Amino acid sequence: MAKKFGIKVEEFGFGLPPRIFGKKIGETIYSLNWLPIGGFVKLYGEDEAGGGRVKTTKDQRPKTNDQMNRAFFARPIWQRAIIVGAGVAMNFLLAVVIISYLFGVVGVGIPGNKVIIAGVAKDAPAYKAGFMIGDTIENINDVRITDTAQLIEITKNHLGKNITVKIIRDSQEKIINIEPRKTYPKNEGPMGIAITQNVEIKKYPWYEAPIVGTKEALKNSWLIIKGLGMVVYGLFIQGTLPKDVAGPIGIAQLTGQVVTMGALATLSFVSLLSLNLAILNILPIPALDGGRLFFIVIEAVTRKKVNQRFEAWAHTVGMVILLTLVAVITVHDLIRVITGQPILPTQ
Repeated sequence: MAKKFGIKVEEFGFGLPPRIFGKKIGETIYSLNWLPIGGFVKLYGEDEAGGGRVKTTKDQRPKTNDQMNRAFFARPIWQRAIIVGAGVAMNFLLAVVIISYLFGVVGVGIPGNKVIIAGVAKDAPAYKAGFMIGDTIENINDVRITDTAQLIEITKNHLGKNITVKIIRDSQEKIINIEPRKTYPKNEGPMGIAITQNVEIKKYPWYEAPIVGTKEALKNSWLIIKGLGMVVYGLFIQGTLPKDVAGPIGIAQLTGQVVTMGALATLSFVSLLSLNLAILNILPIPALDGGRLFFIVIEAVTRKKVNQRFEAWAHTVGMVILLTLVAVITVHDLIRVITGQPILPTQ
């Protein structure tokens, strides 16, 4: 979009600096950088958006009005807003295209209404009671179980109490009595089982797939927003990170697992990552696209450019906070990997 509006693009980078190498094609440097946690587009005059001038050496100063007009800050507000929002829009559109393709051409696995045991911890109550991988949990105390959240809630309400669990194993019903423990290892759960949900294949006609894909992308976006809210609440209010939060290392670990499931699972995972990027980038946090868009909106409302020093300071602080958060989550990932904690929810 920057090139479309005639703005000079100084660099297009994969990853974040420091740079590994770069190649200049035309007036733009295309670079590969060491930190694999995103990418960036460096626009001429972007850092001076609030000041109304470009800071350069004497030899680099624009010599004509046409050169100055190619600076980001010199463009109309609506153009700057479109440019800043373009990355977010493409992340969301990529997710919609992938989801629509999967729904319309291949068929997508959606969560069903059966909870399945994916793992049993040795010497845990479930192990001693006779649960096995692949068992389908039908009901607990005559209450039908249809999703993992329901099972987790019922288990928490019966810690230290005997419960009756009906399971299906090899097409046969089996009744197992078990007492969820009150204290248990961090990498397990009250019963000591890893749980997942069955998947049902759903496919739509080509003309319905884009609509379904958009709805599914919006639905997943809302779930991501709720998840981010939980992370912020846990980190800044409770002082802890939710155990299922993953950073670069955790995502790499998940990616490795997903790739083994095949190309379709990998595509689905890519769509989820793309939505995550879209939501994170649109948040009004300095240093992110949403932060820059926030300052553009302020300018549009007040009809006055935001102080350049203040905006630059805000973006710097925002970047420090984000990198600190990434570091904290990375340490969390390392601890999980070293201690062998599973990514699947456990009970």
